[in-house]
Amino acid sequence: MGEGAGSVLSVHRHCAFLLWRQSLRIGEQDIETLHGSIHVTLCGTPKGNRPVILTYHDIGMNHKTCYNPLFNSEDMQEITQHFAVCHVDAPGQQDGAASFPVGYMYPSMDQLAEMLPGVLQRFGLKSVIGMGTGAGAYILTRFALNNPEMVEGLVLINVNPCAEGWMDWAASKISGWTQALPDMVVSHLFGKEEMQNNVEVVHTYRQHILNDMNPGNLHLFINAYNRYGGAARHATAVVKSGTGRGRGIPKLVQYATPEFEQIDC
Repeated sequence: MGEGAGSVLSVHRHCAFLLWRQSLRIGEQDIETLHGSIHVTLCGTPKGNRPVILTYHDIGMNHKTCYNPLFNSEDMQEITQHFAVCHVDAPGQQDGAASFPVGYMYPSMDQLAEMLPGVLQRFGLKSVIGMGTGAGAYILTRFALNNPEMVEGLVLINVNPCAEGWMDWAASKISGWTQALPDMVVSHLFGKEEMQNNVEVVHTYRQHILNDMNPGNLHLFINAYNRYGGAARHATAVVKSGTGRGRGIPKLVQYATPEFEQIDC
């Protein structure tokens, strides 16, 4: 095949991908659950008994910044044309979210996990493959421990069960919460080497935190996450050992987590 023919095929493939993206059914809605309202975006139509991919983001992010670059890529078409994707935003973390009223009690990490069965029930989903990053990885781990019959598998990214106290330490070192918040979150999302080698990417995330996220709501989510470092360590260990309630914990895959190797439970 000549170089010209290869280029034509590449163009046709890209055009087909764009048409497929335009035809993909995407719906956003707020769902009332056991512990309050949660923002959910469903991409595609669930197919029969096939599990849906359920994502949960890290602190300082929402599903758009955490997962859209991945799921909107051309390489993911083979997966997303066969599986619907359900993106969950932690309460108040979606772009342009309104501030919570004075005195609002933000759900704990365990309560955030307890909100997920309501999401599955709302869309009539029988089971999911969970994909969680950072704080979202802990939430999905707890969800799997509590509801093993609903989870076919987990992909956990940047699991950090030793995060307890990091934000309290940072807050004590830097005065002025509003000004310090983006830098503290960026230091959680990126390592020192990443911050030095990916200046533009880091700048993009910092601007997202400043311009798109509600700082008060983000503060509440960070506090909930910061209180659960020890619990996250325990939950991750339980999943790793394959113990738990019900039929047992499904297959677990962890990426970007040097403390744990890839395992099957």
